Amino acid sequence: MRDNGVVNPTDDRPSAVAQTRSRSPRAGLCAAVAVVVLGLDVLSKALVVAKLDVNEKVRLLDGAIYLDLARNSGAAFSLGTGFTVLLSLIALGVVAVIVRTARRMRSTSWAIALGLILGGAAGNLGDRIFRAPGVLRGYVVDWISLFGPNAEHWPIFNIADSAIVCGAILSAVLSLFGVPLDSSPRGQTNSRTKGRTNSQTNSPTSGQADRETSDRPGERG
Repeated sequence: MRDNGVVNPTDDRPSAVAQTRSRSPRAGLCAAVAVVVLGLDVLSKALVVAKLDVNEKVRLLDGAIYLDLARNSGAAFSLGTGFTVLLSLIALGVVAVIVRTARRMRSTSWAIALGLILGGAAGNLGDRIFRAPGVLRGYVVDWISLFGPNAEHWPIFNIADSAIVCGAILSAVLSLFGVPLDSSPRGQTNSRTKGRTNSQTNSPTSGQADRETSDRPGERG
């Protein structure tokens, strides 16, 4: 709405509120995703350890999935066995970096991606800290084997491993498409800049200054 050619500042309030909300930190969403992943991982591992014997193989979905309990000293999908302490320290670093980054994160997609990685890293880190044989040397509980028992076709993994891989893939896609982590899209930034410029151009003080300049006798051409 315009009043005598002047933009009413109240007209931009709804869009300004929406833009403020879109730029608000997404730390809460990131934490919620991480908590869900961590909860599912801890619960599933507790059930598997309590109900499944080491030599027991449970066939599901016509053999597409096997419940197969295994202890893993390496990283996701049994990679890097023998470097348990180093992997534990790396996991601690990953958790610390994501927690620090979450304070300035304003992208919903990035919040989900990093929440998946955070929850997965915390889940496996919990095994390394609290399970045998000792702190930072504990073996991770894996229990999902695809298309056959004993990791015949694919390394045995768990929910935390899946979350880490899905979060990493989503992060790669977001980086590939240039999705910003802590700033709004360029289009919104440009529109806000144009809006401020137009508002200043059409403001009463600007028009009054132009009229006063043109009315001065000594400054006419």
